[in-house]
Amino acid sequence: MLKAPRKTGLVFFPAFDWAISPTHPEREERLLYTQDQVFEEGILDIEGIVELRPELATIEDVQRVHFCVPDVESAMTESHFISAGGAMTIGRAVLDGEIERGFALVRPPGHHAMRMVRGGRGFCQVNNEAIMIEALRQRYGIRKVAIIDTDCHHGDGTQDIYWHDPDTLFISLHQDGRTLYPGLGFPEEQGGPNALGTTINIPLPPNTSDAGYLEIVRDTVLPILEEFEPELIVNSAGQDNHYSDPLTNMNFTAQGYAELTRLLKPHIAVLEGGYSIEGALPYVNMGIILSMAGVDYSHVIEPDLCPESIAQPPEVTDYVRRLGEITRRNWNERHDRRAALRANGQTILRRSRQVQYDTSGILERQEEAIRLCDDCGGALRIESVTDQGVPVLAIHIPPHACDACRQTGRDWFEQGKTGDFEQVFLQDRPNDRFEVA
Repeated sequence: MLKAPRKTGLVFFPAFDWAISPTHPEREERLLYTQDQVFEEGILDIEGIVELRPELATIEDVQRVHFCVPDVESAMTESHFISAGGAMTIGRAVLDGEIERGFALVRPPGHHAMRMVRGGRGFCQVNNEAIMIEALRQRYGIRKVAIIDTDCHHGDGTQDIYWHDPDTLFISLHQDGRTLYPGLGFPEEQGGPNALGTTINIPLPPNTSDAGYLEIVRDTVLPILEEFEPELIVNSAGQDNHYSDPLTNMNFTAQGYAELTRLLKPHIAVLEGGYSIEGALPYVNMGIILSMAGVDYSHVIEPDLCPESIAQPPEVTDYVRRLGEITRRNWNERHDRRAALRANGQTILRRSRQVQYDTSGILERQEEAIRLCDDCGGALRIESVTDQGVPVLAIHIPPHACDACRQTGRDWFEQGKTGDFEQVFLQDRPNDRFEVA
C-alpha cells in the first residue's frame, strides 16, 4: 500500500443547503466533482491521508474576528458555521499533532469578508481563515502567522482584517485589480501604520502562466517568508488562476498548483474560489492534496491541456520580474517607512473609505482611527454607516495590546455609549471578550 510521507487531513463540506442561485458559479458542484475524484482515485486509501469531520464554529469564534451588524446570527447560516468550523478542525488537528498538513475543502468561501460584516461580498459572508487563525491563537498561544492568498481575486477581506496586525504576514498573489474584481490589491497597499510592510500585494497581469507565477514565488515570496519566520503558514487556496476558469484570465495548471504547494509548504490550506467545476477543480485539488502529503503528483494532468496555447508571452515575463523587484524593495524599506510615519508626532491616524457589499447591494462608509503604537497593533476605532442608515461604532483591542492601547480602546467604548450610534461593539481580544452596548 502507498504511504504518504506527511500525514495529511481533509475536510469536505459542499454545503448542499447554501446557494446564491441554482446556476451561480459558487455552488455545491465545485466540491462534489473533487470529492468524487478523490474517492474514485483511491486517495483516501493511501496510508496517511485521512478524512476528518468538520466541527461547528461558535458565535464566540466569529466575534473574535468580525463585527456583524446587527448580530452574528443574522449574518450567518448553519453552512457558514460549518465552513469556518471545517477550517478550525484542520487547524486544531495540525497543532495537536494528529496530522502534519491539512486541506479544508469547504464552502461558502470567505476571503472577501472584512472585519465589519454588513452583508455579502464576492460570494463571502465571514472569513474562514481568520476565524480559524484567531481560534488557534486563543487556544494554542501561537503569534506569528503567514497567510498566502493564491486566489485569482485579491483577498481584500483578509487584508482588511490583518491590515493593522504586525504579527500576521498577508501576501496576496492575484490577477491585477485593474482587470478583475474587486479592483484592489496594488503594491502600495502595504498595511496600517503599526504593521507597515506586513501586507504584500502582487498583482499579476492576465496570461501569467506557471512559469511567471512560480518564479515570483521562488524569488520573492519564499525569501520574505523565511525572514518573517512564521509559526504557521496558511494558504487561501483559490483555484481560479486555472487556464479554464470562466471568470478569470490566467494560465495556471494543476501541475503549477501542485508545485506551488510544494514550494510554500503550507501547514493548512483552505479552499477559496475556482469555478471551472469539471475542467480544473478535480485536477487542481488532487495536485494540492498529493503535494501536501508528499506523494508523487506528476501524473495529475488535465485531459485538455495544450501547453502551447497557454505559453506565457515575453512581455508578461518582463512585467512579472519588475513586479518582483518592486515587492522586494518595498519589503526591505518597511522599517524606514514606519519610522517616517511617526516623524510628525501624530498619535492617531485616520482614514475614510467606502465598502461595497456587491452580493447584498449595500454601500458602507467607514471612518477609521488607529492609535500609533510601537508596542502592539494599536487600538482601532471604526464608525460605520450604510446607505440604509444604521450607524454603529466598533472598537478593536488587539490580542497583545499594550496598557495604553487597552485603555484607549476602553475609553472609546465608554464614550461611544453616549453617541448617536444604534450599536457600539467592543472586541477585547486580551480578555477574549466581546461586548455590545
